[in-house]
Amino acid sequence: LVDTLDAYEKCAQFASSLVPQLASRVKLWDKDTPIFEATGIEKEIEKALRRRVWLKSGGYIVIDHTEALVAIDVNTGKYVGKRDLEETILKINLEAVTEIVRQIRLRDLGGIIIIDFIDMEQPEHRDEVFRALTRVLADDKARSNVLEISELGLVEMTRKRVRQSLQSLFCAPCPTCKGSGVIKSDATLAAEIFRKIQSGAKEAVGQEVVVRVHPDTAHHLEVEQREGLERLQGLTGRKIAVQAVASYHRDQYDLTFK
Repeated sequence: LVDTLDAYEKCAQFASSLVPQLASRVKLWDKDTPIFEATGIEKEIEKALRRRVWLKSGGYIVIDHTEALVAIDVNTGKYVGKRDLEETILKINLEAVTEIVRQIRLRDLGGIIIIDFIDMEQPEHRDEVFRALTRVLADDKARSNVLEISELGLVEMTRKRVRQSLQSLFCAPCPTCKGSGVIKSDATLAAEIFRKIQSGAKEAVGQEVVVRVHPDTAHHLEVEQREGLERLQGLTGRKIAVQAVASYHRDQYDLTFK
């Protein structure tokens, strides 16, 4: 699905030339609802950039990036099993396996990955979790090497880095702490604001949209994204005014339709 005619024509031409059998799968999205909103991609991006990912059972995993590796920690969270503690731990660890591999693929995580499962006292439970992990990883196209789970519940693995991780593509180092924290990059924030304007313009009245953002983001919108703003004004039929607010955080913004 492609939501601009120019990009659609380029994609269709590329597919027809190199992979003609896939050309028919290139479609133009011409509906009023923004493509990211209609397909649920907006929400998936938000979830994929979060540090904590909840499991259906009430447990959760935490994903942390360091210079040397990616650490994934499994926690019981709000889940309380009906049986003994060991069965509860096994259930959460098995549920976490599927979500961990999904997040690894979704976020394009590569290099050294350490998974810290909840400690399991019974060796057969550790074996069951390890088998589940290798089984789910078998469907991953990127090559990986997994070491057996330790008595402490640690799994060391490597995964071939095919491309940049989702975090490196969508985020930038936090300018405040200059540590492990990250914020959305200017380009990511601008794209998000544009989608929110396009979505909100369908229902809101008035002829103007006021965008209040951090001064650095305002500069990015008015200079780097000037053409994008002009196209969006033509698409929505509204004037878009950008206002810099010094007290705002780097990734904070609000929109007013009037």
